[in-house]
Amino acid sequence: MLSFFNNFYFLVAIKLLIGLLSLSFVINISGKGNLAPSNASDQIQNYVLGGIIGGTIYNSAITVLQYILILLLWCIVILGLKWIKTNNRFMGQLLDGQPLVLVNHGKLNIANCRRAGLSAHDLSFKLRAAGYYYWEDLQRVVVEQNGQLLIIPYGEENPKYPLVTDGQIQTDILEIIGKDDTWLTETLAGMGYRDLSRIFLVEYRDGKLLVSAF
Repeated sequence: MLSFFNNFYFLVAIKLLIGLLSLSFVINISGKGNLAPSNASDQIQNYVLGGIIGGTIYNSAITVLQYILILLLWCIVILGLKWIKTNNRFMGQLLDGQPLVLVNHGKLNIANCRRAGLSAHDLSFKLRAAGYYYWEDLQRVVVEQNGQLLIIPYGEENPKYPLVTDGQIQTDILEIIGKDDTWLTETLAGMGYRDLSRIFLVEYRDGKLLVSAF
C-alpha cells in the first residue's frame, strides 16, 4: 500500500512539473507576459488548460506519455490560433469579436452599449474613472475586446493609437483623423510600402506617418 501511494504521488509530481514547464513554454512563445485574458479566446484557452491539468494530473489511468501528448496538442492549437488571428483579420474578429463604438461625435450608441453588456451606470463609471464626465464632450469612445475603453476627446490631433498593427488597418482610428483606407494605402505606397502584410506598426503624428516594417 505504501509503495502504491509513493508511486501515485510521484506520477502526480511529474505531471505537475510537465504542466508548469509546458505552460511557461507557451507563454514565452506566444509573447504573453501573464495569464490575464485579453479576449474571448484567451479566456477559453485558460479554461481548457485548467481542465487538462486538473482532469489528468490526478487520474492514474492517464499515463505520463498520454499527458505529454495532450499538452503537445494543446500547445499546437494555441500557437495555431495565435498565428491565424495575427495574419487573418476576419478570423481574428470571428474568434475574439471586434471593438464596438459606444460614442461617435458626442452621440451615444445605446444598442452597442447593450451588445457590450454595459449598463448606463457601468459606462458612466468607466468614463468618470478615465476623467471624463459627459459623453457629449467626446469625439469617440470604443470598447475593446477585453472590456477596456478607447476614449478620444475632441481636439485630439494625434491619436494615441496606431493606424496599422500587424498589417491590419485600424479603420476606427482612421475615421477619428478624417481619413480612409485609400488615403492610407496611397500614402504608404508613396513612402515605398506597398505590401501591408510587411508592415508591423504605423503611427500618426503631426500629419505624418511613422512606419515600422519587417
